[in-house]
This record gives sequence, C-alpha cells and structure tokens, in this order.
Amino acid sequence: MDYEMDIEPTGPQVTVREAEPYRVDFKLSSVDLAFANSLRRVILAEVPTMAIDLVEVEKNTSVLPDEFLAHRLGLIPLNSKNCDQDVEYTRDCECEDHCARCSVTLTLHARCTGDEIMPVYARDLVVSGERANEWVGDPVITDPEGKGPLICKLRRGQELKMTCVAKKGIAKEHAKWAPTAAVGFEYDPHNNLRHVDYWYEEDPIKEWPVSANAAWEHAAPPDQPFDYDAQPNNFYIDVESIGNLDPDMIIQQGIIVLQRKLATVISSLSGAGNGGRNGLPEDEDMMGVRSPDAYEPPEGMDGGFTAYANGGTSAWGASAATPYGATPYGGSGYGF
Repeated sequence: MDYEMDIEPTGPQVTVREAEPYRVDFKLSSVDLAFANSLRRVILAEVPTMAIDLVEVEKNTSVLPDEFLAHRLGLIPLNSKNCDQDVEYTRDCECEDHCARCSVTLTLHARCTGDEIMPVYARDLVVSGERANEWVGDPVITDPEGKGPLICKLRRGQELKMTCVAKKGIAKEHAKWAPTAAVGFEYDPHNNLRHVDYWYEEDPIKEWPVSANAAWEHAAPPDQPFDYDAQPNNFYIDVESIGNLDPDMIIQQGIIVLQRKLATVISSLSGAGNGGRNGLPEDEDMMGVRSPDAYEPPEGMDGGFTAYANGGTSAWGASAATPYGATPYGGSGYGF
C-alpha cells in the first residue's frame, strides 16, 4: 500500500542549523509572530539563574572601592544547572536570611606577597558550605587558561577577603541574572511582507543587502500581487549563552516559563485560583483597576477610583494618595 508522504506538518517545527557548546542557531516554523517574540523576550529576561547578590567585605586594601568590587563580582557568571528546580527564591524560602536551599556561599581570599602584580580571577572564588546540587554556584570558566573573568589586580601587601552569597533571580530584576549574551531574531529576510521601509539614497537593493537567513527563503516575484493578509511563519533565532546554562536548557526553561504564565492567566480567567476577586488573594486585590460600581471604596474615601470614570480619580493619578504616599505626578511627594 502506498502512503502519502507529503502531508503538511502540524504544530511548531524546529530546524537546528548550528549547535555549539555555548550557542545554538535554529529555525522556528508553524508558529505566529506573537509566540516567537514571547519566547525571545522570556529567554532574555525571565529564565532563572544564579548570581552573587550579597558581598560581605572583611578586608580590602586594593585600589578598587568595595562597591566597585561587589559590582564586578555580581557580573561573574555562575553555573545555574537545575537551579530552577533545586534552588528556592530567597523571598519564598522559610529561612530568616539565606540558607543552602536558597543560596550558595562563596569565599574569596587573596594576598599579594611578591613584587609582581598579582591578578585575581573568578577561579579564586571557592564554594563553601552546603548547596542545592553539585554544580550550582561554581564560577563559569570558559577560557583556555582556566582563569575566568578578571576581578582585580593586587600589588605587594594588598589583600582581599570577602564572603559572597549567590541567589537565584531573573534578568528582569537585574542584568547580572541574564542567561544569554545575545539573542538574534529575524523573520522575512527578503521583506516580502513590507514590514520594513528602507531608507536609501539611490538603490535599496545595493545599500541594504539581505542577511544569511535569506538563503532559507525565496524572494517574492516582482510581478506577484501583494498579499495584505500574509503573516510571517518562519523565525530565525540565534541564542548565545554566557555559560551558566546550556543553550538548549535556556530554550527549554523559556518554554516552561511561558507555560507557567499561560497557566496563571487561564486559572485567573476561569476562577480556578484561590483567593479573592480576579483570582488574587484577598489582601492583594488591586485598588483602582475596576469601575466604581464594581469596587467599594474604603471608609473615608468617596468618588470614583479609576481614570476612566467621569470625574473619578485614579488611585495612581495626580496628587492621589497611594499606599506609598502621594505620587510625584501631581506635584507632591518625593520632594516635589
């Protein structure tokens, strides 16, 4: 029996074009622009990693101030393998300050005893105490010499002695938790959809050469009528890791984060979530986001509570009283 082999594939399709230890280049097809861009944004800003968040300086006689060194230490990439499952966020942990479940402690002690300048590298950071797994918190060393990023340089008699606490976070909170150095994203390299209006002096074809991704698609014939309903279907994504997570793990974690976000939205809309109105806990119901007839103002306050009600005042509007005091937009608060 002969079977039809040219059946159109259904669902997202992934074609890996290049794969390296710290980089992956792939083509994502059969999805819409919103999904592809959401995946890109999540990979950039919401995949959890480990980074130094607290630095206790016991001794620093180098020429660099404590704050300068703390900033450099925070930007050193740390191994974050399985930190999403094994490590708790400090804000969610039951400990008072930090513990082995929500942090990794590293120590740095270096003293120059010779006449030559002594460089201090990330390899000099030593994990001490317990941690969630055997990898998390180790400094990422990718250079052939096995030194890692340079922290500082010491002259004779100068000394550094510090205790660092690494915690889990995301790049939305601070760039030091970013898992990627860059994420390339392109669709429609031939500009068949006319999403880009090129500025040019004489000839746009010569002044705007197509990218390497153009070899994976065909340019629309000049005499072909323009399809106003056409949508992009192929997306070229290039993910470059900084070493704290493998590129494939970054993408998998990005998909997991998207799934969690969608599950939260579905739970809130369906009313399946526990708590007060709109699926929020009773003490976290947002003030000022519903119309006056759907929200009972607190005692001593009257009138509307949204900017959309006639004559109403937004809870965050000009000179409005917020839980944090008067806003600066009405000319009061914060020293205005």
